[in-house]
Amino acid sequence: MSHSYKQLVQDISGKLREFAKEIPETQQGFMQTAKATHTDGAISKKHKELMAMSIAIAARCQGCLGFHAQACVKLGVTRAEFMEMLQVAIYMGGGPSVMTGAEALLAFEEYGGEKSAI
Repeated sequence: MSHSYKQLVQDISGKLREFAKEIPETQQGFMQTAKATHTDGAISKKHKELMAMSIAIAARCQGCLGFHAQACVKLGVTRAEFMEMLQVAIYMGGGPSVMTGAEALLAFEEYGGEKSAI
């Protein structure tokens, strides 16, 4: 890994604060959407985060990997759950998602997610 996901999230967060000052309507709209999405409903917050991570992998969004890895750990996602989500992401995104999936696992572990016993 050539960078720290924690550092990447911190750097992006700083830029998002700039967005809040310079393009407040856009940032407020996005944050409202995020808030509405990240609630328990018919699908739990945890499962929504796993879905978001799967999409982040398929879309190859490095910043998304960091933010969603952090959220997955905070929501108590187990390694087994994370690995099954990786299966779906790889299935839907093909070979490039194998590489991005490995990066997602690095981010998950960097935030304190369970590491392999192997």
